Amino acid sequence: MEKSTEKRTISFSPPDISDAEIAEVCDTLKSGWITTGPRTKLLERRLAAYIETGRTDINTEENKEYYSNRVVCLNSATAAEELNLRILGVREGDEVIVPAYTYTASASAAVHCGATVRFVDIRKDGDPVTHMPEMDYDAMASAITPKTKAIIAVDLGGIVCNYDRIFEIAESKKSMFTPVESDGTPLGDLSARVQRAVGRVAVVADCAHSLGASRDFRGKRRYCGAIADFTSFSFHAVKNFTTAEGGASAWLQLKGIDDAEIYKMYQLLSLHGQNKDALTKTKIGSWEYDVIGPWYKCNMTDIMAAIGLRQLDRYRGLLERRAEIMKKYDAVCAGLGIGHMLHHTEYMDSSNHLYLIRVPGISESERNDIIMKMAEHGVATNVHYKPLPMMTAYGKDCSAYPNSYDYYHNLISLPFHTLLSDEDVEYVCRILKETVSEVRK
Repeated sequence: MEKSTEKRTISFSPPDISDAEIAEVCDTLKSGWITTGPRTKLLERRLAAYIETGRTDINTEENKEYYSNRVVCLNSATAAEELNLRILGVREGDEVIVPAYTYTASASAAVHCGATVRFVDIRKDGDPVTHMPEMDYDAMASAITPKTKAIIAVDLGGIVCNYDRIFEIAESKKSMFTPVESDGTPLGDLSARVQRAVGRVAVVADCAHSLGASRDFRGKRRYCGAIADFTSFSFHAVKNFTTAEGGASAWLQLKGIDDAEIYKMYQLLSLHGQNKDALTKTKIGSWEYDVIGPWYKCNMTDIMAAIGLRQLDRYRGLLERRAEIMKKYDAVCAGLGIGHMLHHTEYMDSSNHLYLIRVPGISESERNDIIMKMAEHGVATNVHYKPLPMMTAYGKDCSAYPNSYDYYHNLISLPFHTLLSDEDVEYVCRILKETVSEVRK
């Protein structure tokens, strides 16, 4: 095989920021309003429209009331996931089921609430069609106890979980579920009513990777954010859609509870429990406020939302470019006999966030050799993820989760982003061929 000569520098996942985002941020800085304000509220409405329709061109200002109070923007997906669990009333003594194969935020949010995390292994080699490291749903069903209050489903890489199966299991176990009683506080009262309305273990989607992904669910194609009971999104710098940092929560309508009440509780939880935000307090005579609870500070700023508004304008094009790159990676993996996830099926369309490959027949140390050799050629790669039970914070023992370790030990994440040129992609493919061939000798 002919060796590559010209060395390139290929970053793993830089943000795709255009002049449009820069101009919007400049306008925001000049506007005199840079914290949570009109741009954040507009982004929330536009995200609600996107989650419902898959379209980014809907003028939500023609129907503000309809698109309001359905999405709340926050400073991170971790904050979004924790606030989802807080509103669900997850607390000390409860259990939350989490896949062993995920990032720490999927579990740490439950720990922050005082709950016990119950890890569940993935299926051997992941889902049989998409090969995404999806939970073993039979094991998930067995893990549900009378203490279980939530199941965290993770759409890893942008591939959407089998929510039909997850909801089926949750419904089948509803006789084990006892809703919490109100403790008399505003949050405790809402949480009790939310648990009664859900009536079973809640399905909470970790959609950090999957904004814009969709799947057939209960006979209808639905976008992430309109499938699970509660959903969290990430807008971190490495995500397809970014606000530098940032995230959002979305939820399904609950019988007997107005969306505006749920939205208001997110506002309280994310703004110190203060019942008026800074924008509301600018109105004449509206300076006075109350603090409902001693809560958190995790709101999104208008500077962040400014980036998001222009990212959303471009988002469908960004997803299409990722799909083009994916086809080239698929072809080289097929030629090398390398496994990879399938991002598009007749029943599911991924957001194309990560490109994970698994090199058959290699050890963990040989996988690491490939990563180092590719880095020497200027190609940055990664691993998504080291299973959480291998981490110090979660016991550093993966022996009970053999499928998760097996999936991880020969896995590499290729650079996969919209700043890659066609020439960059061809270079990555050449270097991958060379390094895999060297290690396999």
